[in-house]
Amino acid sequence: MARPINSKVLFLTTSPRTPEKMIPEIELLSNHFTGCPWNKETQRAFMNTLREEQFFNGKGEKDPALSARDRINRAPKSLGFIILSPRIALSPAGQALLTSKRKDEIFLRQMLKFQVPSPYHKPTDKAAFFCVKPYLEMLRLVRTMGTLKFDELQIFGMQLTDWHNFENIVRKIEDFRTAKAKHQGSYKAFKAQYLNSELIHIFKDRITQGETRTRESKDASLEKFLKTQSNNMRDYADACFRYLRVTGLVNVSHTGKSLSIVPERIEDVDYILQTIDREPCFIDNEKEYIAYLGNAKLPQLLTDDKPRLIAKLHAEFPKTRFNPNSSVDTLKNLFAELTEQRKTTTLHQQVAEIKNYKLYDDIQNTFTQIEKNGLYDAPLILEWNTWRAMTMLDGGEIKANLNFDDFGKPLSTAQGNKADIICDYGDFLLTVEVTLAGGQKQYEMESEPVSRHLGQIKKISGKPCYCLFIAPIINEACIAHFYALHNVNISYYGGQSVIVPLPLKIFQKMLEDSYKANYSPNSKQVRRFFEYSERLAKTCKDENSWHEQIKAKALHWLDE
Repeated sequence: MARPINSKVLFLTTSPRTPEKMIPEIELLSNHFTGCPWNKETQRAFMNTLREEQFFNGKGEKDPALSARDRINRAPKSLGFIILSPRIALSPAGQALLTSKRKDEIFLRQMLKFQVPSPYHKPTDKAAFFCVKPYLEMLRLVRTMGTLKFDELQIFGMQLTDWHNFENIVRKIEDFRTAKAKHQGSYKAFKAQYLNSELIHIFKDRITQGETRTRESKDASLEKFLKTQSNNMRDYADACFRYLRVTGLVNVSHTGKSLSIVPERIEDVDYILQTIDREPCFIDNEKEYIAYLGNAKLPQLLTDDKPRLIAKLHAEFPKTRFNPNSSVDTLKNLFAELTEQRKTTTLHQQVAEIKNYKLYDDIQNTFTQIEKNGLYDAPLILEWNTWRAMTMLDGGEIKANLNFDDFGKPLSTAQGNKADIICDYGDFLLTVEVTLAGGQKQYEMESEPVSRHLGQIKKISGKPCYCLFIAPIINEACIAHFYALHNVNISYYGGQSVIVPLPLKIFQKMLEDSYKANYSPNSKQVRRFFEYSERLAKTCKDENSWHEQIKAKALHWLDE
């Protein structure tokens, strides 16, 4: 059944926010429900099965069938990985996603085929005129502009509902850049005024007719309407950023909040832009569209062209010897293996630089930018930067639950229900959990998972384990919860749980002390800090006294 599209701006899939997170859910659906009809009964059963999985993050209990449709009918179906009618089935592209070593290539092919209109997505009379393959045109926009900032993507890229208007969108961005360069004063105010002007133009019919009330609010004011539409465009732009990033073709500058083509992939992008038809196809033929969308070999990429692939191997890995008569798949696997080796080498080099304190200033500056909300995808960068900080802080094997791109940059948080960072010091382990959430939301999102992750590590390792919880501001409910766990023996969490919550500023001071010390801190000093917390919790009158004293200890953690 086609989904009606009422949007006046570019339509993209936004669920899940991180594309890789759909992979285990697609596999779960395929393993348990292949051949079943996709109805409310199956949808509820899917959610009941999903909730039992370790990788599941969410609740989905208010309306399990709706939650299931939200997870499967969006990206998995829209990108052609799953077929839901007449029965649930994995498409060839879905099978390739689950089995291929080159998942970025699988995502790329499917995203390049995503189109509006299609048999899955039909614009209504109220929608803008759609004639576009969104990811193809956004890739073209990045290549054309050289660097495309998030604000430019939000304000102008999201207006590209018809590829015939591409040059007009380019001109709008160029005019915006010129106006910004001439503007004196607050950029925030400048952007807001520019965005509102564009929104009034986009939605002039609705505004003229007084249709400014949205489903989510009774407030029909123009100000509220423009804010809602701005938020929608921001969400679509954010999804576009994340999905383009998974293809491996674009770099994300978290500081500049911008996209650019990876230099080593420019030839790949140019090949795509020159060879793929911009017109949507099979608009009114669902059978042919499903076959086309699910075909794991379409569209053709540069690496499908054997001579070009061989040239690419020679260019990026000139010291590698291989048989040019090998099959394309064999050469692709070789390219993937060499790319993975290069990534591993890059990460090892990064770790060496971190341990030598060469990146101390960069790590501290990154934390400051996070606190000032100056970075794109700050939660990802907080986790990555804390991994760097823990690597610098002391010895041990420090592993982050992150996916890295081909060049060792953080790509996304990895799938899996485990701690953000695990530090193995040989005779004990330390989990590190980070969050930007504050207030009651911090307690609701983090308190139970943090305890559970620590309990899992205890049971798996059989060693003493501790946890460091870091956030810009620590919620009082979290302090109370973690204090109580010091003194309560819960078998589900592996006994008493030593979890120390510290504000980010205090953690930064611990890094500073480590940097200024005339020796390299060791794991014994780390363990001593958590053992102190364990003893302290048994003597303090309440959680506030414990937390104040443990923060004071952290400020002098290297003192005997």
